[in-house]
Amino acid sequence: MNPTLSAAVTAPAAGAQDAETKIQELARSLTLEQQVQLLTGADVWSTHAIPEIGLSRVVMSDGPAGVRGEDFDERHDSVSLPSSSALSATWSVETARRYGQVLGQEARRKGVHAVLGPTINLHRSPLGGRHFECMSEDPRLTATMAAGYVAGVQSMGVGATPKHYLANEAETERFTADSVVDERPLRELYLAAFEDAITEARAWLVMSSYNSINGTTASENTLLETPLSTEWGFDGVVVSDWTGVRSVDAANAHQDLEMPGPVGHWGPKLLAAVNDGRVSREAILEKATRILRLAARVGSLEGFEAAVTQLPASLDGAAVAREVAVRGAVLVRNKGLLPLDAKALSSVAVIGHNADEARTQGGGSATVMPKYTVSPLEGLQKALPDDVTVTYARGAKVAEGIQAFPRTSLHNPVSNVPGIRVTFLADDGTEISGEDRLASHLIWFGVGIPDGAASIRMEADWTAETAGVHHLGVGTVGQIRFALDGSEVFNGEIKDDTDVLGAALFDPPKTVHALETTAGQTVRIEAEYQLPKQQVIPFTAILLGEETVVTDPQAEIDAAVEAARTSDVAVVVVGTNAAIESEGFDRKDLDLPGYQNQLVEAVAAANPRTVVVVNSGSPVLMPWLDTVDAVLLGWFGGQEFGSAIADILLGIEEPGGRLPTTWPAALEDVPVLSTTPVEGKVVYAEGIHIGYRAWLKQEAAGRAAPALPFGYGLGYTTFELGTAHAPQAVTAGNDVVVHVPVKNTGTRTGREVVQVYLARADSAVERPVRWLAGYAGTHLAANGTESVEIHIPAKAFAHYDGGWQFEQGTFRLLVGRHAADHFQSLDIELR
Repeated sequence: MNPTLSAAVTAPAAGAQDAETKIQELARSLTLEQQVQLLTGADVWSTHAIPEIGLSRVVMSDGPAGVRGEDFDERHDSVSLPSSSALSATWSVETARRYGQVLGQEARRKGVHAVLGPTINLHRSPLGGRHFECMSEDPRLTATMAAGYVAGVQSMGVGATPKHYLANEAETERFTADSVVDERPLRELYLAAFEDAITEARAWLVMSSYNSINGTTASENTLLETPLSTEWGFDGVVVSDWTGVRSVDAANAHQDLEMPGPVGHWGPKLLAAVNDGRVSREAILEKATRILRLAARVGSLEGFEAAVTQLPASLDGAAVAREVAVRGAVLVRNKGLLPLDAKALSSVAVIGHNADEARTQGGGSATVMPKYTVSPLEGLQKALPDDVTVTYARGAKVAEGIQAFPRTSLHNPVSNVPGIRVTFLADDGTEISGEDRLASHLIWFGVGIPDGAASIRMEADWTAETAGVHHLGVGTVGQIRFALDGSEVFNGEIKDDTDVLGAALFDPPKTVHALETTAGQTVRIEAEYQLPKQQVIPFTAILLGEETVVTDPQAEIDAAVEAARTSDVAVVVVGTNAAIESEGFDRKDLDLPGYQNQLVEAVAAANPRTVVVVNSGSPVLMPWLDTVDAVLLGWFGGQEFGSAIADILLGIEEPGGRLPTTWPAALEDVPVLSTTPVEGKVVYAEGIHIGYRAWLKQEAAGRAAPALPFGYGLGYTTFELGTAHAPQAVTAGNDVVVHVPVKNTGTRTGREVVQVYLARADSAVERPVRWLAGYAGTHLAANGTESVEIHIPAKAFAHYDGGWQFEQGTFRLLVGRHAADHFQSLDIELR
């Protein structure tokens, strides 16, 4: 077991076996009807309660970078942590554990018993739409970070839910696509990414995916039994992705819980299938037992002690969000510009749409409602001395479509408070109830709309910050009336022209109307939405806001250039938006949207002292990488993103991150791109060669190298790796420990991550050029030294061929800082 996780895995308490026996007896005492009822959700987010046996509901909530709870109500705010790609860039299991603990704390605060995360599918293709929500392209890095996350969540007595099991690396046709994967890569890559979260951190739930694996949909797949339950000993609940159960056949697999409910493919159909012998009573009993076991663990079953009774000391969620954003930020270029000396600055130009409207979290189910977010512009304005002039220029439009109004610009005319007034109306127009809301992006998913409501009315006074033409609008799906200052500008149906289920929640189709105002002018905004008569899954989304319209892109760039030319330094923040990286669809390319590349090139030409901050959740192409003085990858940095960026740029903190995935120089160079099914199938033809493994294979054949290799990252100090020590021989099946002396040879405190790869040149089986076997970080003051210990599990030497096989002979241990480093090498004999 990984020693960093051992404390988080709850040891069996005295009487645990007795408790297990009681749970089994309790499950057997239920009628068949009660057992079957337990297996489908009671509603969108929770399981059924059975009060007569002391069973209360088990509430689940979306993660994986925050805990939203049962609603999308901004009044019930959540800590917004950096995305999983940022977390994985820390290369720190302990940071992952703290991250998980914050999620566990948030869950308890919101009455949630299970967090639907971490998302640990691999970065197979950089075009994957949920790339930002996943951890890395490497199974070892992913597995260890996921285990830390799970251990942290469950240390709070809250269940974690590794997802999406399995081979769910793309979003295109995600409900029906068949991932065709050979047994060896399935075991060595895609299952390996999940293994530590189950076998070491002992996750209490696992979520099955939408897709099929080798012809069988995930919720009916034998992979739910082997290796999950048999080899790995998983005794928790397999919950479906929402609507992921397709038939009663899933009950013959190890699928335990169908979500959402109460209507689904099980219920009465499953009861009938048991009664006519298509599904065994033993299978139903096993599933009911697992759900009761989960309920006992999270404290939802009376008469049973919860799995965790003594909670760890509370963490400051905002502080952890800032810490992860700093430790995950990756400095990939620095020609001496960073860190900036605030005392030597008189003026700073902050440029870019994402500098002001930062993308702090990914789209889709990962969305939470933070109390606040700090943009890079705000972070720098706050951190710089008062005598430093900060000039902002947008430079190039990024955000597409309607963006919610800033909360500070809205006033509720009914209640005379900030925000907007929302009123629920009956068929005859009478008021059922009303709410004072803070935000103008309103989402109801399963809860929040009162019974009998036929329409929703929204009213707000919006104050224009600037003079000029403003493009105000409403986004939704369905019938809506929209009025500005008493004048009806739209009354009709807005149709969803996409085939992406749920996309309209976050990026709805819209109607937009131009209105000229003076600065400070107030505009009365009114909208009334007609609720649909019937919905299979009850969700409604309405977005009131403003769309950025740029009529002269060159004028925007020119203004940014002028700001840069007259400033000591230019900070350009570039990035993506919700229309590019989100659940529900894959990316079409890796380009920065709009004119951002032209913006960077123009600004750098005007002021050589230019630093570019990249605000994306996954790789983008950076054609200007070698022409600017500094480049910092900030990912989707959570609510404290801007504070973290300011800390790093001004040298208050050091960027601690290393790349969890390879960044290409050109789309055509990427060795594995396919995310679009062909005749319904996504064929993983690359086998065991994904990520840096595929790049290394490609380079060995004389083809293109990436722009930035896996594991790469710079800091503000320098390190020296001493001579590594490892056993000269090891018996197959035993772990290996490598010791590497590390010295900080620079002038300030910093962090180094020592990475150990394995290679086997003359092998009887196909292998990667090299593969990550272990890693460890160290934080050292100037001139500080430490002997870093890197743990390499026995399975790192194995390959899968009908079972785990160990090829005897010589393996090479490669010690360095990234996948393309000049390595220190040692031979180790496997006996």
